[in-house]
Amino acid sequence: MRGVPIERGAELGGFRRYTWWSLAGTIMLFLVLFVRDWVVDPDVAVWARVLGVGALAVLVVAGVVLLSLRLPRVPDDARHLPVAWIVAGSMAAAVLGVIPLTLREYGLWSLAPATMVSIIATFLPPRRRRTLIAAAVIGAAAIGGIVSLASGDPWLFAAAFPAGMVAFVAWMTLGMLWAWDIAERLNRARRLAAELAVKDERLRFAADLHDIQGHHLQVIALKSELAARLVTADPARAAAEMEQVRRLAADALQDTRAVVQGYRRTSLDEELANAVKVLAAADIDTRMERDPDSVTRVLPETGRHLLGLVMREATTNMLRHSQARHAQVGYRVTAGSARLWVSNDGAADPPRRGTGTGLRTLAERMAAAGGALTWEHDGERFKVAASLPVDAAVDAG
Repeated sequence: MRGVPIERGAELGGFRRYTWWSLAGTIMLFLVLFVRDWVVDPDVAVWARVLGVGALAVLVVAGVVLLSLRLPRVPDDARHLPVAWIVAGSMAAAVLGVIPLTLREYGLWSLAPATMVSIIATFLPPRRRRTLIAAAVIGAAAIGGIVSLASGDPWLFAAAFPAGMVAFVAWMTLGMLWAWDIAERLNRARRLAAELAVKDERLRFAADLHDIQGHHLQVIALKSELAARLVTADPARAAAEMEQVRRLAADALQDTRAVVQGYRRTSLDEELANAVKVLAAADIDTRMERDPDSVTRVLPETGRHLLGLVMREATTNMLRHSQARHAQVGYRVTAGSARLWVSNDGAADPPRRGTGTGLRTLAERMAAAGGALTWEHDGERFKVAASLPVDAAVDAG
């Protein structure tokens, strides 16, 4: 069993070992018991007994190798058939079938050929596998019937028993490997689910990083442009603006490090306060409507995180995609639902939307938390509205 990698301590590795030993042990035990009956018979020619022992050894080795090659994979994997071992095993099985058949042993002569046919079938796709087994069943019945008729013996048993033997061995072999294939596919599905979870987390991390970098860089660009215009007219204010740019860059670096370390969580109350300052710096007249107590006392932390992301995205989009002069921001909790809305003018063109971040990504996350995020463009006005059930927000992340 050297070709089979074993995951020691893993459930799948234990099941693999059980399947291999059960299948290989059962098949080889029956073969040895069958061959022993006529190998030790003094009435059988010595050359036939020696040839039978040699063929049995070849078939056992070929069967072990083939099962070891087959077990670590499922039959739809792209891999070439081990032709050399199949040919060696088939020739040995043919010898172990012909010798007892010439001795007019019509019962178990088909055991060795049936074993080899079943092992070969495990390497084939379902349609070809069924064809091979059906052909082997018909062939065993035909060979047994023809030999018995030629020898003047009753043909019914000689035809029916070998056919049944082929079908039984194939059913036993393929049944055990079918259970293994299901376990292997389930294991692959589990690994795929784990990989998807990791990719999901990476997308979430990328979205958070995009929000942080986009927000800070947009404000830095705005203040840098303002400082450039003031450098000759009002050098003192230009210097003050550049000092704010320096602090914003330091904050962006700190926030980026915090995201990487997994510590930072956006909070709605912080984003509401930050939005007023940022929009005021952009000369956007902003009217804020909110209940201060409801921000910190009613909505749980995870809900504040989600709505904070919405607030940040709406502010960034307003700075990046509009010529807004007036904006309205509102937040309240009513009837067990937290509602946030942001609207602005100066949105003559529909806002550009990213494919993996922005409002669409936030809408998916809000929906997963039991809430909703909508946005509408009406003439020069653009409005973003988010709602989140207070109870559902506890499990949102």
